[in-house]
Amino acid sequence: MRLWLIPMLYVGASIVCGLALPRIEQAYLGSHSLNLSVASAQAYLSAAASGMMALTGIVFAMAFVMVQFSAIAYSPRLVLWFTRDRVLFHSLGAFIATFIYALFTLAWVDRGGSGAVPLLSSVLVAIMLIVSMLLFSRLVQRLSDLQITNVLHLTGDKGREVIREMFGRFDGNRIAMRVPRTRDAVTAQLGAATQTLRYSGEPRTIAKLDIAALVRQAQRAQGVIVLTCAVGDTLVEGTLLLQVHDAKYQLPEKGLMRAVRIDRERTFEQDPKYPIRLLVDIAIKALSPAINDPTTAVQTIDQLEDLLRRLGGYELDVGSASDADGVVRLIFPMPTWEDYLTLAFDEIRQYGVTSVQVMRRLRSALVGLMDSLSRADRVDAVRRYLEHLDHVIEHSTLDAKDRLMAHQEDRQGLGLSRGRAVTG
Repeated sequence: MRLWLIPMLYVGASIVCGLALPRIEQAYLGSHSLNLSVASAQAYLSAAASGMMALTGIVFAMAFVMVQFSAIAYSPRLVLWFTRDRVLFHSLGAFIATFIYALFTLAWVDRGGSGAVPLLSSVLVAIMLIVSMLLFSRLVQRLSDLQITNVLHLTGDKGREVIREMFGRFDGNRIAMRVPRTRDAVTAQLGAATQTLRYSGEPRTIAKLDIAALVRQAQRAQGVIVLTCAVGDTLVEGTLLLQVHDAKYQLPEKGLMRAVRIDRERTFEQDPKYPIRLLVDIAIKALSPAINDPTTAVQTIDQLEDLLRRLGGYELDVGSASDADGVVRLIFPMPTWEDYLTLAFDEIRQYGVTSVQVMRRLRSALVGLMDSLSRADRVDAVRRYLEHLDHVIEHSTLDAKDRLMAHQEDRQGLGLSRGRAVTG
């Protein structure tokens, strides 16, 4: 559901209740009235309504601060993540609903000069005020999510979640996921392309693939769909999106496009690279001369190392999906181990080369990765990266003593030396 619908539902419900409940109360509970003077009831309901409007303004101000702070301190790509918090929209909806219902109840106080104060509606306004205060307290508590440690953990948790979903074991009721050794090894066995689909429209990003739908379409046509773009890629006019091989008939282009969900920006769904990208953004912003906070970069490497260790235990590269008979029906590109390694560490290495703290933590992360990996080719890739790191340190502007310090492993950056690189 679109988030802007949440407060609209609250508003709609409050209007319906404001029109119906006082009338029902007057018809069936007319003899029951709140033991409160008309002036006191009017003051109570007026204060509730005006207070809710002021509280709504405060919530908007808090949301603006969250957006501005996250964009400046961390990354502009984190802005929408924070502003899509459902607690914020539920709070706005509850505040506006309380305001509207208090106004409707106020209209029924001393209705027709009766001197009566609606009992049920007045109590309901009090309950809505209590709920609004609880939501406001919860919203204030969520401001703690803007602390750097919480931001890093939340981003890391998103990465761990998408890794589990993307690379976890698929049971017998789900589409089998397989990873051929190379893309060429798979496509070489395919016949000529019987259909080609190119993107047409404004620049958009692939947010998610409906793998099950693509497999069903390929199975009906007895062909194989080969995607040339991956989740997270930006599509521009004329981009080759996919090709269909060996199909018995042409697949509907609208059906194919519906299975490839595009959006204005990247999402966490099916994109393990995106949380890594956000973490790297935070790290390199912390390493900028304007901020100069290498400790934040070190904390970011903690999360990056954990994500890479988890990725290192799965098959990566090119993915494929099979139908129920085990026939491969869909082939789609996936990042290689080197892609993840480069994405996670290259920019941090480039911008943090003059920080002994960052170099020590980066070296510790690479050594830890080598110890955790079981595949020899991935260990070799990390070893080559470590040699590159040593080369960068040796040719940096650090003096001889700082270079010696930078070659040491330290999970804290500057805290506890655990080893020293053998340099030439």
